[in-house]
Amino acid sequence: MKTLILVDVQNDFMPGGPLEVPHGNMIVPVINRILGHFDLVVATQDWHPKKHKSFASNNIGKKPFEIVELNGIKQTLWPDHCIQGSIGAELYNDIESNRIAAIFRKGMDPDIDSYSGFYDNNHQLTTGLSGYLKDKGVSEVYFCGLAADICVYYTILDSIRECFSATLIEDASSPLNPDKFDDIKCELAKLGVRIITSSAIHEN
Repeated sequence: MKTLILVDVQNDFMPGGPLEVPHGNMIVPVINRILGHFDLVVATQDWHPKKHKSFASNNIGKKPFEIVELNGIKQTLWPDHCIQGSIGAELYNDIESNRIAAIFRKGMDPDIDSYSGFYDNNHQLTTGLSGYLKDKGVSEVYFCGLAADICVYYTILDSIRECFSATLIEDASSPLNPDKFDDIKCELAKLGVRIITSSAIHEN
């Protein structure tokens, strides 16, 4: 079953949002064009409580993008974003969401962040995404969304650990840090991840 995972295509990551990904809105038409080429489409959604410890505002004297230690691992402190129930946490309006069969929320534990759509950053708590895909008989997974160098990247890493074949749709993803993303693509390619553009989807 050919499956697409939309990673965190949410309002707060769009231009003008508190944690905007440059040109994040540009991937939306690309995503909408390819949705019909998949048997199954699911999405992940950052869904943070207001008191999440990854927010700089919840760390006295700290500013956004400073790095601290949280639960034994390095944690970038972020501007408040994707707070549960807020408009900013909603999936971007222009996404044709009627194609999305299920949404998996992450980052709900205030004490640990969750970049991956499969697990929290300490790999202690599962979102249920892996079990859902395996129950559906999925083996081939395509990924796109925001931000390509963070949540998309870590979701792909966990998909490999969960024994799914992984393909990144590059023009349907956008990184927070484009320079860093070049290195990440090299790493993913070495791990066996296919990196394609949306035109390859239309050809299949």
